[in-house]
Amino acid sequence: MLTSTKIPRIIGHRGAKGLAPENTLVSFRKAKELGATWVEFDVKETEDGVLIIMHDDDLDRTTNGKGTIIKSKWSEIKNLDAGSYFNSKFINEKIPTLEETFLLLSELNLGANIEIKPCPTREKRTAIAIANEIKNKWPKNLPQPLVSSFSMESLVAAKKVDPNLIIGALFETLPHDWKKIALEVQAKTIHIDHEIVNKEMINEITHEGYPILTYTVNDQKRASELFDMGVTAIFTDFPWKE
Repeated sequence: MLTSTKIPRIIGHRGAKGLAPENTLVSFRKAKELGATWVEFDVKETEDGVLIIMHDDDLDRTTNGKGTIIKSKWSEIKNLDAGSYFNSKFINEKIPTLEETFLLLSELNLGANIEIKPCPTREKRTAIAIANEIKNKWPKNLPQPLVSSFSMESLVAAKKVDPNLIIGALFETLPHDWKKIALEVQAKTIHIDHEIVNKEMINEITHEGYPILTYTVNDQKRASELFDMGVTAIFTDFPWKE
């Protein structure tokens, strides 16, 4: 189904989240060093429209800043320390922009699952901005990225900007009408929490032709079980080379 992109079995979650500060350039470098060929990361939008690599709606957990992203300007965010919370050796690691991340991925030859993680009320706006950035600046030397989100509104908006995007529908639990939703957002992959998947669910999804990607799997024995059941790929905080 994914004619232009072959998804690897192991994808580094927010880079190598277990070993470096998540969603930072050093985390992506660490994932590469460990043998990952793809990384996953989250993209949000600052108050003034700059696309940054960030998971949370606010700055407090992973930086020395305070407050919400949606009310913070890039001029304030770009100087924050996004590494010390993890370990003092990462002091002054910065929050990267999406454009900076693309440049590093190109340098490292790393593929990506780009998760649209909009701040509340920014579902369409952020998705449109990300889709345009991918359309105009995604490195030509890399396989086409996979674009996923828990926000179906974001996925629809992104696909309208660039019909060539490969879409992944992200679910915490599998809704009874998941097939209808997948068709509406033109998904090519289904992403779901590994803790709730079972053989029956996997068979149902794969029977419809959708690869399954499960998050967040930090045990290699569990990863093997999932692959044996028919899962295509896993996201892990501790990526390894197969």
